[in-house]
Amino acid sequence: MIRWGEEKRRADPGFFCRTVVQGAAQPVWVVSDTRRLSDVEWFRDAYGDAVLTVRVTATEETRRRRSWVFVAGVDDAESECGLDQGVTFDWVITNDGDGAALGAQLEALLQDVRSRL
Repeated sequence: MIRWGEEKRRADPGFFCRTVVQGAAQPVWVVSDTRRLSDVEWFRDAYGDAVLTVRVTATEETRRRRSWVFVAGVDDAESECGLDQGVTFDWVITNDGDGAALGAQLEALLQDVRSRL
């Protein structure tokens, strides 16, 4: 499946992005799993300033507490870290287990989204 997806992306970097928005008419879309710079670039090219990028982060310590274990060849692959460089995110949300802090960050993000409608 991974090989097939990579072949599709090499032939047409926007293949999956176009597929996901086909027929969508909502005023706000949340695309929760872009993994590559080409995905972000496609959305920016297609929708311009309407695109808001949000990155959710957690420390490695928090991730380990949540049972994450680094696997070489998986966690360092483009599908997992393709957006670690080359993207300036509009928002960076920290999710280290502090519910109040997370809620405040999400509320600020929602206010930003509402202000753009």
